[in-house]
Amino acid sequence: MNSATASISKLSQGASRDADGRRKPSAAEGYEWGTWLAENGSRLLLFARQQTRSTEDAQDVLQDALVKLARKIDEGVFDGGQEAWKPYLYTTIRRLSIDLGRKNDRRSKREEKSEADRRGETGGMSDPWFEGGAANDETRNLLEEGLKKLPTKFSEVIIMKIWGENTFAEIGEILGVSLNTVASRYRYGLERLRKGLEGARHNEDI
Repeated sequence: MNSATASISKLSQGASRDADGRRKPSAAEGYEWGTWLAENGSRLLLFARQQTRSTEDAQDVLQDALVKLARKIDEGVFDGGQEAWKPYLYTTIRRLSIDLGRKNDRRSKREEKSEADRRGETGGMSDPWFEGGAANDETRNLLEEGLKKLPTKFSEVIIMKIWGENTFAEIGEILGVSLNTVASRYRYGLERLRKGLEGARHNEDI
C-alpha cells in the first residue's frame, strides 16, 4: 500500500500557487490517507485481487483507483464526504479491472495457449487470495479453491460481504443490482461452498 500512498501524496506537489507565488494547500492533503488506507486498504486489495488476474494487476488497479479518488478530491469535484470513499473505490476498481481484462485478453490467451503444458492445471491462478500464517490449512485451501470455481457474480458478493464488510445495500449499489439479487447470490454462493466442504469432509480431505 506504500506505493499507492506515495502516488496520492505526489498529487499535492502540483498544487497551485497564489499571487505571491506561495503554494496553496491541496484539498487532498487535509485527509489522513495513511490512517484510512491502513484501515481499509487490505479489504480493497482483496476485492481487487478477485476482480483481476494477478496480485500485480490488483495492486495497479487499486493504486489507479486511489489516485483517481485523490485527484477528484483535490479538484473539488468529488461528490460526497469520506463515507463515500469506499463505494466509489469499489465501483472504480471493478470498472478498471474490466478495462484491464479487455486490454490484456488477447495477450493473455496467447500466453495461456503457449504455456499450457508447462503450467498444467493451475494455469495462472496459483497466487493465493488470502495472506497469513495458515497457508497449509486444508479448510482455507478448500475455501479458496471453492471461491475460484464459483461464477464471479457469486464470489464477488461473498468477498465484499464477508471480507469487505459491506452491507447488501452497499454491494447492490456498487454492482448495480437490487438488494434481493445480492442476497440471493450470497446465499447461493455460500450454499455451493458449504456443499464443497461437506464433500471434502466425506472424502476425509479435512
